[in-house]
Amino acid sequence: MRRFGWIFTVLLATSPAWAAQNITVEQLKALLTTDQQAKKTDADVANDLKQVVLTEELTTPVMNDFAPLVPGSATLEQIYVLEAKSAVLPPPASDIPTAPAPDAATQKALLDKAMDYASKTYAQLPAVTATKTTIRFQDSVSAMAVPGNHSGITADPRMASDAQSIHYINTTPTPINIRNGIEDNPLVKDKTPWGSNGYIALLGQGPVLSTVLQEANAADKLAWLRWENVNGKTAAAFSFAVDKKKSHYAVNYCCFPEADQDGNIKGWSNYKATIPYHGEIFVDPATGIVVRLITESDFKTSDVIHKEDQRIDYLPVAVGAKTLVLPSKSIINTEVVPTGDSSGGKSGSRHTLFTSEYKSYQAGS
Repeated sequence: MRRFGWIFTVLLATSPAWAAQNITVEQLKALLTTDQQAKKTDADVANDLKQVVLTEELTTPVMNDFAPLVPGSATLEQIYVLEAKSAVLPPPASDIPTAPAPDAATQKALLDKAMDYASKTYAQLPAVTATKTTIRFQDSVSAMAVPGNHSGITADPRMASDAQSIHYINTTPTPINIRNGIEDNPLVKDKTPWGSNGYIALLGQGPVLSTVLQEANAADKLAWLRWENVNGKTAAAFSFAVDKKKSHYAVNYCCFPEADQDGNIKGWSNYKATIPYHGEIFVDPATGIVVRLITESDFKTSDVIHKEDQRIDYLPVAVGAKTLVLPSKSIINTEVVPTGDSSGGKSGSRHTLFTSEYKSYQAGS
């Protein structure tokens, strides 16, 4: 069976009944099947997918099963967009294990294992390096001749035909360091004109597993959610919430315009804040290892940032003679007001998706 390659290599090579509908993964499959039977073109199928919103997570195994129904790169692009936008949603009910919830004592034991793992193992991981390859998708901006394209890759012009839909922009490999479980980009001066080039840059620390679990435990809002299949194994999922007083979740977005009274841009500034958030943790019940972390930031409606949803998946990785559990994939879904405070919050929103894969782990120093 033909399979999807995770990295978007193939990128370089409306159906009224479905328009503007929230649909399930099974309905998405039905849409693709109907379009194939109707012998629709790649562009037409992609346009159909732009009209729908998933109500469930589109998982990688299901995406692979869709491969025979995908007529070309434009459709594949939109399937990756649907995957990223649905990353923090629960999977279809048919994919959720039917085992009963554990009793309160067992739930507490699972959480104790997870807390112990986060503080005594993950937070004390040895230094490692890796390459983090990030695919950026965005709406409301041309995909051609982008100044912020670090990789030097120019997007296929076919992908820029509809600037209002979310489409592929570029692919950027970045060397990173991870120390004590905290990701840290090398201190390389970045001359990219973020903001003025129509893009945002995420400069904040992002969720740190050990800190999130510590704050979630202190907030005393950890609660049983469900069993879920993660990385081919059953994991225990718990929800949590952290209010602003207990949160150390710092965001730093670059950049937003500063305008004078006549509306002329006089400079660019970052948006920085410490914010409340909520989310889910997924725990291997046998070991207490956290295999997935979801965080959803709780911005105020008046903020120039409206959304920052993140999911990080963790897998065992061979690093020299050791096997360490490290990030394997992350997905970030953002929504911002690109004009910042200069429009009084009346400007339209811009959506950017970041899908990243971590590869080539090596011991650091």
